[in-house]
Amino acid sequence: MAILAAGIGAGTVNTVVGSGTLITFPTLLAFGYAPVVANVSNTIGLVPGSVSGAIGYRPELEGQRSRARALGLASLLGGTVGAVLLLVLPAAAFKTIVPVFIALALVLLIAQGQINRMLGHRRRRHGDGIGPVSFLGTFASGIYGGYFGAAQGILLLSIFSLTIDDSLQRLNAVKVVAAGLVNLVAGIVFVFAAQVAWGAAGLIACGSLLGGILGARFGRRLPPAALKLVIVAVGITAIVRLA
Repeated sequence: MAILAAGIGAGTVNTVVGSGTLITFPTLLAFGYAPVVANVSNTIGLVPGSVSGAIGYRPELEGQRSRARALGLASLLGGTVGAVLLLVLPAAAFKTIVPVFIALALVLLIAQGQINRMLGHRRRRHGDGIGPVSFLGTFASGIYGGYFGAAQGILLLSIFSLTIDDSLQRLNAVKVVAAGLVNLVAGIVFVFAAQVAWGAAGLIACGSLLGGILGARFGRRLPPAALKLVIVAVGITAIVRLA
């Protein structure tokens, strides 16, 4: 029941902000799973939550098909690279800099207004708001997400907020899709190349599916200022827990 409950919490948090891994990953460790096995099983289990969350955000996804496709491609490529890195590199090599990534993302998000004013409100627009910075930033976030994934949503929202001119709720909807694709492609790699605790992954999957529905209902009602406040609070919590 504890793993199922953790899955519900993670699915909810991932849809609203990101960092659901900080709920499920420690839970699996507490049940005695090895870190890599826990990380792999967690990644697979969180995929259904991304699907239900994206369905819940359908109104905000309207008119963003080409944007979602471009960023989705970057996520798939980055997630594949990250999953391979997890299998060939020691976990400590990357996990030590996770708090730095989260802190940087929070600084960028908090300073978004000031940065935009310094740039004269001129964002480089390419096609549907997707330029090389957006694509490469999403690709880099995908590498991180495929490797570990904690606070990937915060990183994505920071990148999108600084490079794409749109509301935070619409960007959050694209974030759900992009992060979900990273988990999906990494999960596929892990199914064929890593040890998976299928019982734990199944419990997280059931929980995250429900959590994604709850997260979409809650997250879509938050005004931009409140959503940003939640993002910052979750990010600081993530830094404290990982530092």
